Amino acid sequence: MGAVLTELNVYPLKSGGGTRLSTAELTPKGLPYDREFMLTTPEGRFLSQRDHARMALLRPSYDGVELAVEVADPALAFTPLFHKPVDDGPVLDVTVHRQQCQGVDQGDEAADWFGALLDTEVRLVRFTGHRATSRGGGEVAFADGYPLLLISAESLADLNGRLDVPLPMNRFRPNLVVSGLGAFGEDTVRRLRIGATEIELVKACARCVITTTDQESGERGREPLRTLARYRTIDRGIRFGMNGVPRTTGPLAVGDPVEVLERA
Repeated sequence: MGAVLTELNVYPLKSGGGTRLSTAELTPKGLPYDREFMLTTPEGRFLSQRDHARMALLRPSYDGVELAVEVADPALAFTPLFHKPVDDGPVLDVTVHRQQCQGVDQGDEAADWFGALLDTEVRLVRFTGHRATSRGGGEVAFADGYPLLLISAESLADLNGRLDVPLPMNRFRPNLVVSGLGAFGEDTVRRLRIGATEIELVKACARCVITTTDQESGERGREPLRTLARYRTIDRGIRFGMNGVPRTTGPLAVGDPVEVLERA
């Protein structure tokens, strides 16, 4: 049996929880609505779980009409946010890893809701304009640098075989999970076809402290970075998964066959 697509995940709010999909239409910027919304400081610097681990408890969903956000911890007693995006708010200059881009401010009500949860002053913005990927000639919304992150299921199985307590895939926040490439088989793929689409894998993904944050509780530990550092340190960074750029767009569905077109 060949390789297949086993997971599709979209993250409407940068650094919030993911939404599992069964089908999606791949666009030049990745999966629809991926990282379309972002929290920033009043000065425009993006916020993430790196500094605010509680963001792991956010459970956003977005259908193109309304952004709904729930808080996973019932002890926090937060009423869900239901927000209809605005297009006529102020356009703010914002930064993602020192790269400047723009977002439409979504107003005080949404900002106050997130600010109360995180106990800091924030703004919620929606992506607008154009932002190029660091390499590969693609485009991206508020993702760190690339529109897609692909991980092999066997790569996680290899890691979990080295850990005392196995971790779920959501620690690594992939858009695409593929079974059948083998452990770290994605490292050697340059171009692949999934269903009717083609994707180029352009850069190994450097991992940060977010991977040590339990996505169900918001609690932070030492794994998996401690273990990954022993055998996945490449070019002075800990690498796990591959960043990708769509080369052809079209429908994707869990269960789609995956064909390697070109090796790195």
